[in-house]
Amino acid sequence: MTETATTEAEPGSDEVLLVTDAARATVFEIRAKEDDGDTLGLRVEVTGASGVDYTYDLSLEPIDEAADDDHIREDHGLTIIVPANSVAALTGATLDLPSIAGQGGLVIRNPNRPNPLGDLGQLELSGDTANKVTILLAERINPALASHGGFAELVGVEDDKVFVTMGGGCQGCALSAATLREGITKAILEAIPEISEVIDTTDHDLGENPYYS
Repeated sequence: MTETATTEAEPGSDEVLLVTDAARATVFEIRAKEDDGDTLGLRVEVTGASGVDYTYDLSLEPIDEAADDDHIREDHGLTIIVPANSVAALTGATLDLPSIAGQGGLVIRNPNRPNPLGDLGQLELSGDTANKVTILLAERINPALASHGGFAELVGVEDDKVFVTMGGGCQGCALSAATLREGITKAILEAIPEISEVIDTTDHDLGENPYYS
């Protein structure tokens, strides 16, 4: 393992996984029960996604077995190890105790959200803004939504804004609004820089698709 500089994170900093005092104390209690506990660090990895949240794996592992590209930080006596591919998803997150008194375990409060549509990959887009959005929806976004029996379609373009609605199996789904916000909006803004805003015209409460006028 290569030597990695360590830092003490301050609350509110843009650090990879802050740890509250209460959570750190809990980890220390668990680590104290392990043989050679002082040689173990807390490894936190993003393992996937469930809905609009990430899923995680937390474990105590030997510090000297960390990979060369792992992010390693010393936090008030606790060594935190985050795999390279989990760093971006855990930047700004906080390891804490549950807010409900008496509930055991640890929780990760994470402002970051996974793209519910998965990896959309690269796609060659051409034509005017409306055509680009239509291609992106047809070739990347709708195939991902199809597994839920849903679809998204372009309603219209107004200057640098696009209006999108969702239908099919996505209509009335509790996660449809989040899917549009976290997945479709992000995909459109990243793929088509001239667009500054994506407006959801789906009426998620009534289960209808009113168009803007």
